[in-house]
Parts: sequence; C-alpha cells; structure tokens
Amino acid sequence: MKHRPATFAALLGLTRAASAIGDFWIQDDFCARVKGASDDHPVTYVDPTTEQKTTHGTVDGRKACLKHCLTYTATQAIVAGAGARALGIKVHPAAAAAALAISFTTHYAADRRVPGKGLLEKIATKTGNGGFYKLADFGMNGAFHLDSAWHHGWETVAAVVATTKATTR
Repeated sequence: MKHRPATFAALLGLTRAASAIGDFWIQDDFCARVKGASDDHPVTYVDPTTEQKTTHGTVDGRKACLKHCLTYTATQAIVAGAGARALGIKVHPAAAAAALAISFTTHYAADRRVPGKGLLEKIATKTGNGGFYKLADFGMNGAFHLDSAWHHGWETVAAVVATTKATTR
C-alpha cells in the first residue's frame, strides 16, 4: 500500500485514543479495583452507592479483568472502525481481528496484577525496574506508568498488524 505510514499513524492514533477511553471512562470502578484479586490476595470492594463491602478472590479477579478487557477491546474496535471509515481507510477484516486479539491478550496479561505474580511486576523486577514498579510517592505511580508503556508498545504492534492489506477509498 502506497500510504501505509499514514494509515499506520491514523490507526495508532485512533487506537491510542480508544485505549484511554476504554481504560479510564468505560472501565467501571469494580473492574478497576477487583481485576487483580486472587485467593492469596483478596480485594475488599466497597460499593460507592450502597457502601456494602464484598470480598473477591481469583475467580472474581479473572472475571473483572475479562470484562474490562472485553469492553476495552470493543471500545478500540468501535473507535478505530468509525475513525478509519471517516478517514477513508479500509482495514482488512483478518488484520483488524488479529490487531484486536493482540490488544486483548496483552491487556489481560498486564492487567491481572496479582501482587508478586503479575506479569508486569515480574518483568519490572527482572529488568531492574522493580523499585520503580513499586513507587507510589512524589505524585508518581510506577506500576501505572509501566502499565501504560506496555499498552502503548503493544498498541503500536497492533496498529502495524492492522495496516496489513489496508487500502484507502
């Protein structure tokens, strides 16, 4: 495709915007708080409306993370699909599906942040960034920044995949 770099840039911008929407506007409070729960590290959730407390383990943590990743990926599909259409970009269905699969699986892998067992924490520790991962001071949250960098990197890979066989109208 003659305009692949421009198509890549457009799709990356669209998926980046959709990611922020999916992570910060669409994800509900329950999923955000419970998605890292495990039987070894249960999470007590306080419903903001009823103030009822419930405790959640591995099964609920996996379900909350799954729900979040499904809504996150759906948001990306809607925003990138509508944006691509508006820009006159036709994304090949198989490339779109592959890009969304990359986004979904890498997002789930990162967001199941079980203390001491989560993928990002393990990678941070092995690469000498464990201290930064645990940083939660001076207005910084290392885990949040490493999570964002992880997602940005994989979104870039997904955008490259999505441009495969893409055409302009």
